Amino acid sequence: MKILHTLRHAVMALALLPALAFAGPVDINSADARTLAKELQGVGLARAQAIVEYREKNGAFKRAEDLAQVKGIGMKVIEHNRENIKLGGKAAARATAD
Repeated sequence: MKILHTLRHAVMALALLPALAFAGPVDINSADARTLAKELQGVGLARAQAIVEYREKNGAFKRAEDLAQVKGIGMKVIEHNRENIKLGGKAAARATAD
């Protein structure tokens, strides 16, 4: 009985791993700080807030590499999250028009 109980807990923990280990796509031109922190690995709330502040001051990001202009965001973080970094939203359309 104890083995079944332990096994059940192990299966439940393993079922949660994909949700914890994989981030989802996020539009860095429209997401709020909380969403950025949740979806970008290696980006906590303070760095996410810095991304939002940089975007508000300087306009939309045109390339993922532009995130390196934000204090605390390096190329390693960008490369680690490249597949999940999306550039879109109204802000990107304005940036393209400029």
